[in-house]
Amino acid sequence: MCGDVMLGRGIDQILPHPGNPVIYESYMRSAKGYVELAERINGPITRTAGYSYIWGDALEALEQILPDLRIINLETSITKSGDYWKNKGIHYRMHPDNIACLKAAKIDFCSLANNHILDWGYSGLKETLETLNKVNVKFAGAGIHLREAETPAIFNIENKCRVIILSCGMATSGIPPSWSATEDKPGVNWLKDLSDKTVHRIKEQVQQVKRQGDIVIVSIHWGSNWGYGISSEQIKFAHKLVDEAGVNIIHGHSSHHVKGIEVYKDRPLIYGCGDFLNDYEGISGYEHFRDDLSLMYFVCMEPSTGRLVSLRMIPTQIKHFRVNEANKTDVLWLRNMLNREGKRFGTYVALNEDNTFSLHWD
Repeated sequence: MCGDVMLGRGIDQILPHPGNPVIYESYMRSAKGYVELAERINGPITRTAGYSYIWGDALEALEQILPDLRIINLETSITKSGDYWKNKGIHYRMHPDNIACLKAAKIDFCSLANNHILDWGYSGLKETLETLNKVNVKFAGAGIHLREAETPAIFNIENKCRVIILSCGMATSGIPPSWSATEDKPGVNWLKDLSDKTVHRIKEQVQQVKRQGDIVIVSIHWGSNWGYGISSEQIKFAHKLVDEAGVNIIHGHSSHHVKGIEVYKDRPLIYGCGDFLNDYEGISGYEHFRDDLSLMYFVCMEPSTGRLVSLRMIPTQIKHFRVNEANKTDVLWLRNMLNREGKRFGTYVALNEDNTFSLHWD
């Protein structure tokens, strides 16, 4: 698993089929400007990148480990639509012909309940869903009506188990309440709050499909972009999803940087995965959070018990609109941060000889 994958705007402009670069931001009118901004900081970026380019060193790691599933939060609309959402300051879109970049990394699942999936209107959402369906990439969290948005993706892992993934999001991550799907309106699987009523709603969705031995993942877009804080409300909600809804893994995202990890009753609760790929190079203001650094999370679960066996992480850095292996200094920075933030949860990471991390928990 990884966090936010933002393939629109600047990144779309270096792919083989760049879309219309026009954007409607107060400080930028062309997506090409984000390429130029990044180049001022880190030097030239190829303007004829192949579909594999953006994944960089991640591809070798994936081929070595060969995970059963590859899960991302896709934080962009895949569309040619020009119908941008008027009351929103930032709009992400990738040209549909660039969908091959997801296939280049063999992505299996995209979480869509986030604050950019409707950036280019209902027509943009419709084209996004159609494009993902065409290339057989499963998704959850958005749909042409509430029933589709709530419907989980189900994977049969041969000779192992089934994996069920639900996707949902909250206003705290910047998702407008008006984006909430209804019985007759497209939108996202929007959570009003983290109340017991919401826990019960997710429990019902899980119970409709879960069988003995299934692994259930809730992929949730929640919380602000910046800050390491994890509210007691979020923690309580995550615990109740484990205790009452039968959830095995929390795949949290929204923060632009990695946050602390908890293991609750041998279930991994990843509260914030950070940005795995974006076009933020050259944007200043939050450097102390090191949002250029991220992790690839390789989660190993025991299907018979639903418990965590191991969590291995590979540190990465975004540079030149590409995922790169993090250098030793950055690896140590991430280790120290994870151990500082994990202290409240009784978790810490050990640095392996190959510069990967192994999670340990009480």
